[in-house]
Amino acid sequence: MNAPDKHLLDALEPQEIATVALLEKYAKGDEQNIAQVQARVARALASIETEDARSAREAEFLWAMRRGFVPAGRIMSAAGTDIQATLINCFVQPVGDSITGYEGDKPGIYTAVTEAAETMRRGGGVGYDFSRIRPQGALVTQTHSRASGPVSFMRVFDASCETVESAGARRGAQMGVLRCDHPDIEAFIHAKDKGELRNFNISVGVTDALVQAVVDDAEFELAHAARPHDELVQAGAQQRADGKWIYRSVKARDLWDQIMRSTYDHAEPGVLFIDQMNRENNLHYCETIEATNPCAEEPLPDYGCCCLGSVDLTRHVVGAFSDEARFDFEGFAAVVRVGVRMLDNVLDVTYWPLPQQREEAAAKRRVGLGFLGLGSSLVMLGIRYDSDEGRALAAKIAETMRDAAYLASVDLAGERGAFPLLNKTKYLASGFAKRLPESIRKSIRKNGIRNSHLLAIAPTGTISLAFADNASNGIEPPFSWTYNRKKREADGSHRVFEVADRAWRLFRHLGGDVTKLPPQFVTALEMSANDHMRMLEAVQPYLDTSISKTVNVPADYPYEDFQNLYLDAWKAGLKGLATYRPNSVLGSVLSVGTPAAAPAAPAVPRDEDPLTKHVGRPVGRISSITEKVEMWTQAGKRSMYVTVGFLPVDGVVDGQKVTIERPVEFLLQGEQDQWLDGAMRLLSLAARSGASIEKALENLREIAWTNGAVRSGMLLRGDGTQIPRFHDSEVAALAYAVQQLLFARGFLTATGAQLPVRELARAYAARLSAPVPAPAVEEAAEPKPANGMQFAAGTGSKCPECGAHDMHHIDGCTKCTNCGHIGACG
Repeated sequence: MNAPDKHLLDALEPQEIATVALLEKYAKGDEQNIAQVQARVARALASIETEDARSAREAEFLWAMRRGFVPAGRIMSAAGTDIQATLINCFVQPVGDSITGYEGDKPGIYTAVTEAAETMRRGGGVGYDFSRIRPQGALVTQTHSRASGPVSFMRVFDASCETVESAGARRGAQMGVLRCDHPDIEAFIHAKDKGELRNFNISVGVTDALVQAVVDDAEFELAHAARPHDELVQAGAQQRADGKWIYRSVKARDLWDQIMRSTYDHAEPGVLFIDQMNRENNLHYCETIEATNPCAEEPLPDYGCCCLGSVDLTRHVVGAFSDEARFDFEGFAAVVRVGVRMLDNVLDVTYWPLPQQREEAAAKRRVGLGFLGLGSSLVMLGIRYDSDEGRALAAKIAETMRDAAYLASVDLAGERGAFPLLNKTKYLASGFAKRLPESIRKSIRKNGIRNSHLLAIAPTGTISLAFADNASNGIEPPFSWTYNRKKREADGSHRVFEVADRAWRLFRHLGGDVTKLPPQFVTALEMSANDHMRMLEAVQPYLDTSISKTVNVPADYPYEDFQNLYLDAWKAGLKGLATYRPNSVLGSVLSVGTPAAAPAAPAVPRDEDPLTKHVGRPVGRISSITEKVEMWTQAGKRSMYVTVGFLPVDGVVDGQKVTIERPVEFLLQGEQDQWLDGAMRLLSLAARSGASIEKALENLREIAWTNGAVRSGMLLRGDGTQIPRFHDSEVAALAYAVQQLLFARGFLTATGAQLPVRELARAYAARLSAPVPAPAVEEAAEPKPANGMQFAAGTGSKCPECGAHDMHHIDGCTKCTNCGHIGACG
């Protein structure tokens, strides 16, 4: 291939934020620029070619990247390095209903957590369908208790994601899906109302049956395979002909309105039209789609992966901002063809976190080639994004991409063989493959095809910034022509960069007046929600998977104009949709602003975390709460009173002033020992110094003594009964009591985790207007004597749920004789 022709865009110097993104996220070793990163990636992906063709393929790959092909971020970051990180962006992790092990081909919940953690540790994002997990109130036969439901287990996955750092030093991305007919669907819809599950995107798996019930204003059954507890059966739950249990029925329109109100208020949940996904699926004959990757552009089966890359459309605009402006379809198609080969090579070059993922990819060889910069390109061509002309051109670009990609994969099949699970007749009978041109269908019948799926339009925020100088993201229109982008620095502070869209910069460079922009300069917030959706409707028929698209609307966008958006998307044959309207729950990396005359540091307050700020010892009256704590040991019963004092503490988060109420004083009264009093004094010093109360209490709860178990507090089981809770020392029991007191005050979660600053600030503001009532004191009945002793210590191993040393091996499983907890079996 010859070197690429000089393009108008080459005259633009990269923006500072683009260079910073490149160096921080993608450059390795001595690499300092895009060309060096591209050379490394081209060499790595050509390494599996035959020896005599390797150098030519490397040159071809480098040519394609210089002409706008941008492999996904994981590829650009890790290909050709010695990092054992996956080059695959995202996966779907199956989740069954058992606790551990496997339920058929579905791993149990904690097995799935482990597999997902390994995937995220190696750099992959993960999507899950939690619909197999039995609903809250379902019968757990082994323990004769009630299930807690999928939302409770999602918190386990959320905590794991928070803890596991992905390769490349970023947190893993997750998508949580629940079917619309799951009995816990309403809890799922509202699971993020208060800012919880921060490491999840969530989407409802919407069936045709629900939408039809909405249209018909009918009742809709919420059902599951798991049997409800007896009380629910007595209340009317019944088994239907297909074996599933109907937990209850709801008005379909009421359920739909909850979805729409929630997404209008805080941008979630999105929707996935799972029946449409399966109808259109090329592999409808050998797999079922239940979930997607975290950004929803790839509907995937269990252990499926998305191997992504995008073509920068702005590199194929000829004569930008002139009367002769046109799109170079021939050059674009040539880059697409090379891109398919590069992505097919990625599947053989990459490190796989799990063997199941490698086997799934080898059997189907899914890839997802798409584009970026559509919005910027239309501006350069003089076409509005929200016009019929804009949609028609986008559809033609997508059609060209489809045909070039499928022909390239057919050619690869002739050279390397078709994907192993190809059944030509069934493959060509899918909803998507039926729309392929007959010439391509004929070629597939003759030669097969290398890749089961080839096309997906992914979000491309960071690679658009680093490798396309902030061309618009994926299929999106520009967010704004100039805006501020917030970036967290290594010391925890934030720096704000001034950023401009690539098309806007080129227009200015060519002498255009940016104070009087032509009509084609239309941004995401200047068009209707329906116009966003109609662009998807134009492009989706040419894609064998899906499109990551967010419908951005301003904060004052009327609900009446918004409420039918998802229904219209279903009628248009889309596979899914997500929205964003500015709200109080979610923050934003981007904010519209007027560009400054010079790139000076922004005049925003430096962040100051009110949780870690040092405060002096309180003087005078402070707000406090007191609770009685009772403990039983082999020596008998002890009682004491714990008091925690709180002070309002100011801080700055993301440039905004906040005030929280923080514990700063821990006091103990009543019958006590010096080590208990000493623990409280040290806890007070740690609290005032800004140390983590969460970590301090965790450490205190791990303290053990030699005098046997200490009983204090009660464990509430799913069936409503209370079981004694045990601790390894009096200090540990006291720390547990303090955790529960701080939970009652709204400072920690029920598990002792620290709540985020913004949530604490909102809670404090609410308390000022409506003081919180005193927490209820936990009632604990005094234990009965056993074997002549006031307190009987357990003789087994420690139970992870109630803390008692009463875990014994019974009937092939470890079981706690105190609370009934079931551990490992086998």
